[in-house]
Amino acid sequence: MAIATYITRAGGYALFRAIRPNQTVRAALGYIPGALFVAYVAPALAQGGWAEWFGAAVTVATMLATRQMSVAILAGTAGAWLVWALR
Repeated sequence: MAIATYITRAGGYALFRAIRPNQTVRAALGYIPGALFVAYVAPALAQGGWAEWFGAAVTVATMLATRQMSVAILAGTAGAWLVWALR
């Protein structure tokens, strides 16, 4: 897996050294991380219970309050753990 991950990352860097995307393509590529994050989270929420939904709500609230993604993710994870621990 480490080799596969390295090849995909190195391939992206090599591709963008060879071609220069225009401003529109660069702007579109800027949305990919957020879209991938939603793609990972949405199935867990769809199948999840109170802990997952509480963690998501804490994540959104923390993100709105702090504008720091890492802090929001940590807070949401802690919120979900709290609900799981109280069961």
